[in-house]
Amino acid sequence: MVTSFVVVAVLALVGGFIKVPYVSLGPGPTYNTLGSVEGQVVVEVDGAKTYKTSGQLRMTTVSINDEVTLFDALGKWVSGRYALAPREEYFGPGQTQEDLERENTKMFQDSQSSAETAALRYLDKPVKVIAQEITRKAPVDNIIQPGDRLWEVNGRPIAVQEDVREALTGTKPGQTVKVTFQHGNEAKKTVDIKLGKASDYGSDDRAEGFLGLAPADRADVDFEVTIHLEDVGGPSAGLIFALAIVDSLTPGEMEDGRTIAGTGAIDVKGNVQPIGGIPFKLIAAKEDGATTFLVPSENCAEAKSNAPDGMDLVKIDTLAGAVKALDDIDAGRTPPHC
Repeated sequence: MVTSFVVVAVLALVGGFIKVPYVSLGPGPTYNTLGSVEGQVVVEVDGAKTYKTSGQLRMTTVSINDEVTLFDALGKWVSGRYALAPREEYFGPGQTQEDLERENTKMFQDSQSSAETAALRYLDKPVKVIAQEITRKAPVDNIIQPGDRLWEVNGRPIAVQEDVREALTGTKPGQTVKVTFQHGNEAKKTVDIKLGKASDYGSDDRAEGFLGLAPADRADVDFEVTIHLEDVGGPSAGLIFALAIVDSLTPGEMEDGRTIAGTGAIDVKGNVQPIGGIPFKLIAAKEDGATTFLVPSENCAEAKSNAPDGMDLVKIDTLAGAVKALDDIDAGRTPPHC
């Protein structure tokens, strides 16, 4: 009996306290981007006319837990609600939960900027090009700062982000080019930049010269869009954020009293990109009352094989397509389905 007790006690200690090299994945919280969270409006527009909305546009998330014991793993596996995955699929060598959360927060912030730009471009608002990131010790480092507006590169006016790379076509490392930029509300400034070699700074090897900045389109409007949502990570809310901005700034109500959920990363041009965790997001959406789920087209096969009963899966490729799909639903027409 004593031996049996000791064995059971050891197993309990091992199963209850020793972590396994897996993470658990499951349904995370959903948020109505047309509503409020803890009294704070999620999508706030200041300085422009907005329009009444009804219904809900719910962004969906996946919970990732790195603190998984043997007993936790067994319980989650048996439940059928969670999945287990090798830790190295989500964490790099030496990376902690806090490191992953910081990385996801950065992606989430970038997705908000992309969603705002995509939405305002869809609404035919003007855009500007900024230096989003600066490569350390590159030619423009300590000259141009993140957020500075780019007006001209090598004699080419900069209207969209692609213009920067095209302005460098035909240049060579070591060549000097003129760059006109603007920091905040200061006067424009033109400087001579000696181009570097991209591979010297860890970038992809290329024939043309290297400035060392990553350009990005941003809306150039006299009003402000702010997304208030904390403790959420990753890029997959971009589509729903963009739809919420469009709905707030246009007459009519795209969701018209319905609860619509969805997911999908989005770029500044409004292209919707695939994401992970579709099965868990569908569960969360169903539990929070959604009857329609907007699915990036590349995720359709996975969504169809995991769709809860009664969930209408609408296939989405672009922001414009998503707006049209919601208009079709409102008008009684059939949108593209997975």
